[in-house]
Amino acid sequence: MRGDNDTLSILPYRGKTGNLLRGLPVLKMKNDCLGKDYRLSVVVVSSGKMRKLNSRFRKIDRTTDILSFPLEKTLGEMFLCTAELKRKAMKFETVLRKFTARMFIHGLLHLKGMRHGSKMEREEIKFRRKFNI
Repeated sequence: MRGDNDTLSILPYRGKTGNLLRGLPVLKMKNDCLGKDYRLSVVVVSSGKMRKLNSRFRKIDRTTDILSFPLEKTLGEMFLCTAELKRKAMKFETVLRKFTARMFIHGLLHLKGMRHGSKMEREEIKFRRKFNI
């Protein structure tokens, strides 16, 4: 799946993306948060692959729902784990689509250089309101 001017690409892991991002305004979210010139690749991965990535880059030997990697000023990569997003959506008693959208925004803000804290929380709330999430 390609976006505007190839600034957003969603890549499956082993040919599978499922419906994880279908119907979400991910291109608009990306553009509003990072700008139209920011190029982002989103990769949907298995739990095993996510655990390996988390272990390698964060030194945490467990799976996680999302990882974001800023590669250059206007280039980044995001990995999403369907199984972990489903598990956490159930834990927080919300639907997968809504939880995925929230985590996508969370990942975008990390790509923007934000760290966890009250400023990031305010930005997340602003974008969730904007996209009715």
